[in-house]
This record gives sequence, structure tokens and C-alpha cells, in this order.
Amino acid sequence: MRRVLLSDKRSACFTGCCLMLLFLFPLLSLAQGGRKAAVSGKVVDAQTGTPLPYASVGLFKSADNSLISGNITDEAGEFKLDAPLGEYYALVEFMGYKALKSPAFKLSSDKPDHHLGLLKLHESAATALKEVVVQAEKSSMELSLDKKIFNVGQDLANAGGSATEILSNIPSVSVDAEGNVKLRGSENVRILIDGKPSGLVSFKGGSGLQQLQGSLIEKVEIITNPSARYEAEGMSGIINIVLKKERKSGFNGSFEVIAGEPTNYGGAANLNYRHKRLNFFVNYGLAYRITPSLGSLYQELTTDNVTTILRQEHSTRLKGFNNNIRGGLDYFFTETSILTASYLFRRSDANRVRNIRYEDYLGSNDLQSYTTRKQVEDEEEVNAEYAISYKKTFAREGQELNADFRLLDYWESSDQVYTQNTFSPDGTPDAARRLLQRSLNDEYEKQYLAQVDYVQPIGEGGKLEAGLRSSFRDMVNDYLVGDENAAGEITPLPGLDNYFIYNENINAVYGILGNKTKKLSYQVGLRAEHTDVKTTLRETNEVNPRRYTNLFPSAHLTYNLPKEHALQISYSRRVRRPVYFDLSPYFTLSDSRNVMGGNPNLNPEFTNAFDFGHIKYFDTGSLSSSIFYRHSTGRITTIRRVNEEGVATLRPENLAAEDAFGLEFTGSFTPAIWWKLDQSFNFFRSIIDGSNFEENFSTDTYSWFTRHTSRFTLPKAIEFQVRANYEAPQKTPQGRQRALYYVDLGISKDIFNRNGTITLNALDLFNTRISRSVFEGESVEGVRFYTSSENQGRRRQVNLTLSYRLHQAAPAGQPKILGNE
Repeated sequence: MRRVLLSDKRSACFTGCCLMLLFLFPLLSLAQGGRKAAVSGKVVDAQTGTPLPYASVGLFKSADNSLISGNITDEAGEFKLDAPLGEYYALVEFMGYKALKSPAFKLSSDKPDHHLGLLKLHESAATALKEVVVQAEKSSMELSLDKKIFNVGQDLANAGGSATEILSNIPSVSVDAEGNVKLRGSENVRILIDGKPSGLVSFKGGSGLQQLQGSLIEKVEIITNPSARYEAEGMSGIINIVLKKERKSGFNGSFEVIAGEPTNYGGAANLNYRHKRLNFFVNYGLAYRITPSLGSLYQELTTDNVTTILRQEHSTRLKGFNNNIRGGLDYFFTETSILTASYLFRRSDANRVRNIRYEDYLGSNDLQSYTTRKQVEDEEEVNAEYAISYKKTFAREGQELNADFRLLDYWESSDQVYTQNTFSPDGTPDAARRLLQRSLNDEYEKQYLAQVDYVQPIGEGGKLEAGLRSSFRDMVNDYLVGDENAAGEITPLPGLDNYFIYNENINAVYGILGNKTKKLSYQVGLRAEHTDVKTTLRETNEVNPRRYTNLFPSAHLTYNLPKEHALQISYSRRVRRPVYFDLSPYFTLSDSRNVMGGNPNLNPEFTNAFDFGHIKYFDTGSLSSSIFYRHSTGRITTIRRVNEEGVATLRPENLAAEDAFGLEFTGSFTPAIWWKLDQSFNFFRSIIDGSNFEENFSTDTYSWFTRHTSRFTLPKAIEFQVRANYEAPQKTPQGRQRALYYVDLGISKDIFNRNGTITLNALDLFNTRISRSVFEGESVEGVRFYTSSENQGRRRQVNLTLSYRLHQAAPAGQPKILGNE
């Protein structure tokens, strides 16, 4: 296979970072203007006089108790704080000791330095008692007006699963048999890791999450109408996956081992060590899985009043071994100034064996022939990500600077061999129709990202945000698909021997202005993005450049009502840019009757999204509801075409527009101390205008999906959970999707003096999670088709998981509900 070096954008990216910092440094100078003074002292044990290193010291303004500065004591228990002139008091805190508040003092131009002397801390009375474990639980679902937060550890169905399975258990989110993620019924959703693009999802989108161990994930945030702070990509919103990471002093962590059927063996470790100004963290997960899947297809093709029928069945056995490791360190210049460096590495080795049987009929019962096709694929994937970030919080509450730079590096190599034999109805082989085909496919990606964000408080409740972001992305696909002879020589199939190059540069700047009163808060923002995309088919010298600049406004208005009610109205403009897989003309031949490929001429899809939300807090829970509307132009959808031989091709096309209306309810309640439940319901209507493509591609559909989770605390401190999921049928531009439904169960108990937990769960208990779809239409004049298919990408899965926590409290107690953020 051929390979060239990707264009090196390092110098351009670092130049961009420097320009960003130079742009923001004047703001920082203004923010920190004014004459500085200094406060110093020493913290010791009141009884022994021993210095207390790493005690927290905060400096507060006497007039309004606002935090002005903070730091930790050094090895000798000493500290020094800088502050503007004014009147202050100090608050000293240290684990196991009573907090100490100093008398008020004044820093003036005549006396700019103040020494507090020895600050003697007394042991807390609690330390003399027998050890008491203080436990607190985050509810599995926390609600606020602008986002929903789902704490993964509280959901028993997530034990032993992958990130994909976790997402499939979250309200408003659905995942199909191929791993494609939808939010509120829309496929185009932006997936981030720790708030940033990541190598875990960069190249393969949501399907890449199948290789990420769920035990490495702390929580998932759903942002349905993002502000201008976020990149504009992702029409239906953003899913942010937050990985586990602690910053507690000392050594702590958690471990997990997994065993399941069908074969699912794995383990994970999340470790953290904080010493002085350094915090080390590492997450590691490995998994060995054998995933069986089944599917079938029935197709009628009518030409000149003659009907032929295809009956097709397939089974797949995917064997995968995945490793994920993420490590790094935080360096605390102070508790408010932190530099973080991290490295992520993922390797996935997979072997896929797929067997397909095609039966061709003339009419309904006249078997003409049958064909068997076997695919054997060996695939390697390697991801690496290097990141460095800096966070500075200032003395004034809400003032903050964040800078981030990262490099994403990815490659994948796939070698597929297809063996196909055709037989007459009596089983006699047709030697002339025997095929031996091979597909060689190498893919590479490099992406450089640089981003700077700054928040400046204004007045009593206002703030100004600004930021810059640059992204440079180069991707290539070197592919060769053809017939292979006995000597191993490959004769390329027409159009399937090329070198596809994808170059994408996006530069963005944004600003947000916000303010709030006692009842009303608002923010308005504007983001400008310049996109420069070029695709090249090197062998055929086909070049397709795209350049466009777009403005993406956003607005959020929140009004707090009496009795813990709140309303919010929000608006944002979003985009779905065609990316690598949408544009690459390469397609796989794993199924010779159903082939998929990209469309190099695809254009971006733009969306204006409106959301009207309400949230009500109760003593036992909360209820969030929203009405949303999205208007999209250039709607991207996959179109199925069937030729006279019955071979279907699927590729993305731009339809004229879509109008989507929806109503969503999400609630979290605790009716009794032993019973907690989460409920979500989503109803939507979608009107798609495909008249620019073909008149019959327009559709008007209503659909809904719901999810209910109940968690019970049984005697002997046993936790039991049941979840039911249902997605109603819906129309598509070429047919319809049929209903999808399944049930998950889980049971767990804490062991090892509550330091460990053992969990048994059954996903898709009744083996009903089967995607069913129907396509029908007219491909060419006089040729009509009807296709019905069923796919079960994941069979019923039973997992037994054992987790152990080291210096971490077990989750227990009552849930808390998140308020406005």
C-alpha cells in the first residue's frame, strides 16, 4: 500500500496559540491592574507546634466575604498571598482540624505588607472518635435548564459495558445496531471527551466508543442547545463524556474486573496520587470481546412486470481486543493556577468473520440459485492523543482563563478477503461465478487543536466571555478493492483504486455577554467560523475545494419563578459539515448486494434550533420539560438505490430542508427511601422536504420514545434495577423504521466492608433489541424495489462485575438534585 507524510501544520498551530495568548494578555493585565500588597503567615498544630504543610489559606474581603486570593502552605507551613489594597480576613482550613478565621486587617499604601504570625489550628473533636465514613451520592440523573448530567456509576446496567452501551441507556439518546448515536431523534450530534474533541471519537465518530471501557467514565453531559462557547458542529447538540479523575491528597483509586457471556472479559484501573503541588492520574482499561450478530433482508425488485425476490441472511462474529490508557499530571502553581499534561493511547485489534447466504427467486417460490459469501477481515487501529492545558482562576469570583493545545494521531489498517460461491437449486456449484476478492484499506489522520477561553466578570452579576480556536486536520484513505487470482494479484474494480485526501482547517472566534438579576438571567453570543476544506482523489486528479465563513449566534434567557420553578428560552445556529466518511468514495464489499460509499459533492447542513424549557424542583426530585423546534437546510440523509441486477447502493445526499418539532419530559424522583426512579419521554414530528431530489422523497412523520428506570433498595443492602426502553415506529424519506424495545436488569451488593461492589446485569433480557426497517421506491424508470431488513447488532449480554475502591467512599444515601448552573 502507498503512504505519504501528512502535511505538517505544527508551526502554524503554535503560531496560532501564540497569537491567541497575545490577544488575551492585555485583558489579563487589565483584570489584575491595581497596586498589590502581600499577606504572609505560618500554620502550625496548636498542641505540638508542628508546621502543617498543604493547609488551605483563603483571603476574603471583609465588606462582602468575597474570595480574593488563595494558596496552600509549603513544607514549613508558611504561605504568602498577593492582594490589592483593602480590608480582609484570612480563613485557614486543614483536614482533621477546626477552621481558623483571623481578625480583620487592612492593607494600605502606608502598610502594604501584613504578617499574621503563627496561626494555631486545633484538632477537630471528630478525629478523637472512632472512624466515621461520610457517604454522599450523586443521583444517576441531575437536571439543570441548559444541560442534563448522568452519573454513570449509579446505573447498574452500565457495569461491564462499553461507552456505546452507556449512551444507549441515557434519556434523549438512542444508539442503533451500527453504533450510530442519535440525540432527540437526530443523527448529527457532536461527541466530546472532557469537553474537547478526542482521538477516541475523532475518526470513527460514535462507533469508536465501542472500544472505550464504560468503567473509565464518570458522567455524561447532554447539552441540547449549546451556546457560542462551543464549536458549531453538531445540529442536535453535544454529548460530553467526562472521564474519571481525582485530585484528592494521597493515593486513591478504583479497580474493576469483568466477565460476561457472550464472551466479555476485561478490567480497568483508575488511579490518582496527589503529593505537594503534583497530582498524577492514570486510567487503564482492557477488554476482550466476542460479539455475535444476526440479520436478514427481504427484497422485491419489479422490472417490466417481472418480479424477482432476494432472501438474505447473515451472521457475524467479531472478536476484538482493546487497550485504552490515559495518564498525566497536574502541576499546581497555586490552587487557582493549574497546568495539566496528559497522554492517551488506544489500540484495537479485531477479527471479523461474516457469512452471508443469498437466495434468488423468480416470483415467490421459484428458486433460481443461491450464493454464499464469506468475509474474513483483520483490522488494526491505533489512536494517540497529546494534550497540555492551563487553567487560572482569579481572586474575583467567575474570572477565569483556560488554554488548551492537543495533537490527535490515528491510523487504521484493514485487510479483507471475500470468498463467494454460487450454486444451482440442487446444490451444483457454478464455477464460472466463483469470486475471490480482496480489499486493502489504510487510513491515517492527524489533527492539531488550539483553544483559549477567557471569562471576565462585569458588575454584580454580569460577565463577558471570549475565545479563539484553531483546528488543522489531515486525513487520507489509501484503498484498493478488486478480484484476486491464484497468484495473489489483484485486478482493481472500476473506481475502487485511489488515494483519497481530506484537508480541513477551521478557525473560530466567539464572544458572549451575560448578566443576571434576582429572577432574570440572560446571555447572548456570536461565533464566527471560517472553514477551508479540500478533498483530492490523487490517482484521478479530482480536486474539490470548499471555503466558507459563517456566523453562529446564540441566546439564552432564564426566568426564575416562585416555588422553585424556572423557565428558559434558548436559540442557537448549528452546522453539520460533511466529513471524511461522508465524502470518501470508498465503499466496502462485505455485502456484495448492499454497498455503502461517500459523496464527494455533499454540502453542509445548517440548522436554526429553538428551545423553550421549564424545570420544577420538588423535595423528592425534579421534572424538566421542553418544547423544541429545528429548521434545517441542506438536510443530509442516506439514500438507497437498487439497480436492475438487484444490487443496492447507499450514499448520503442533500435534501432541501427539514422541520422538526418536539416535546420532551425528563424526571427524577424518590417516592420512598427504598425506591428511586428516572423517567423520560420524547415526542417529535419531522417534516422532510426532498423535492429537490425526487418528489416522493418528502415525508411527514410522528414518533416518540420513552425510557423508565426504577432502582430499589432491598433487605441486606441489595440494590435492584429494572429499565424498559421503547422507540415507536417512524417514517423515513424512503420508507419507515419499525418499533424497537428491550429491557435491562441489574442487581448489586457492596462487599469488603463497603470498599467493593459486585454487580450482575442482563442487557436486552428478552433478546428483542432488533432494528427493523423498510425501504421502497423507484431507482430507474420502470424499476421498483421493496426492501425489508432486520439487524440485531448485540445479542442478550450477561455481565458479572467486581469493583474495588481504594481510599474512596462507596456511593450511598439519598440523591441530590442539581440546580441551575
